[in-house]
Amino acid sequence: MVSLRALAPSLTRITTAAAVGAALHIGQGNPNLIDEKAVEFSRAVLAQTDVEGEVIACEGPKDNAPAFLRREKVGTGKGPKVEFVVDPVDGTTAASKGRKDAISALACAPSGCFQVLPDDGYYFKIATDYNSTGKISLEMPIEEIVKTVAKAKGLPLGNFTVIMLERERHAEILQTLRKLGVRIILIPDGDIAAAVATCIPSSGVDLLIGAGAGPEATIAATAVKCLGGTMLVKVWKDKKDDPKRIDRLAAEGVDINKTYTQDELAKGNELVFCASGVTKGELLDGVRFISNGAIINSICIRLPSGTIEKSETQLRFKGHPVYKHFLS
Repeated sequence: MVSLRALAPSLTRITTAAAVGAALHIGQGNPNLIDEKAVEFSRAVLAQTDVEGEVIACEGPKDNAPAFLRREKVGTGKGPKVEFVVDPVDGTTAASKGRKDAISALACAPSGCFQVLPDDGYYFKIATDYNSTGKISLEMPIEEIVKTVAKAKGLPLGNFTVIMLERERHAEILQTLRKLGVRIILIPDGDIAAAVATCIPSSGVDLLIGAGAGPEATIAATAVKCLGGTMLVKVWKDKKDDPKRIDRLAAEGVDINKTYTQDELAKGNELVFCASGVTKGELLDGVRFISNGAIINSICIRLPSGTIEKSETQLRFKGHPVYKHFLS
């Protein structure tokens, strides 16, 4: 049986295709078109990928955006039985406005490994590297979490960098961080890339804090686990929530008081995370179109090895088995 390790290059081609499809419409102000093309291009590559695959979750349906169907069967059916969690474009709004930090991302594992929190409201997340394993919890105040992670990394607060989505719901957290005197990177979209960046020393990012969607939590947790880091996720409770939301989550089997870890969201020891840049961001450069194709930057991270592979792909559209059909 072909291993996920051997499949990794094929999986990166999926996010590469999504990034190209999305990048064709950067800045045109149409988020749905960006999602639609990302799904269309990546679905075409998946159809040629030798797996017996199933997309168990895809970001998009909550907002009525184009997306893979839940439990959509993908692949040629000739390879290993695997499941995917896909975000064709994490940062669709940013891409539609020509802003930074949009990526295409997926997580892949043998069937039965992923737990995906329902795409219903938001979840509070923190992510950081291996230094803080077992030292932090979501029961701690924000100040204590930041100080604990900074101490574990041997950094003074003035040199410590927190990344978070720029959202009204984070106003109180932002105020707390500013009082602590830490460096803060506010991003318009894309907390998957932000979570991954906290586990890559050269990124200069130390901690992700904030509330985001459920499917992205599992995708990010896959990468964080592959890198030996820590990711903690819990249901975010907001006064503006639909009052029936908690009941819906409980009905779907979510423990509304539980903190989910990277090991619970991404089980097992055979995992692959892939991402490709749509627009320039903290983790990856964006798609650059050239006269006969495009240049795309990607990252692939996998267990059990913990290997990180960064790649630059130069596509030639003419004669390509996938792109020639879309870009003739």
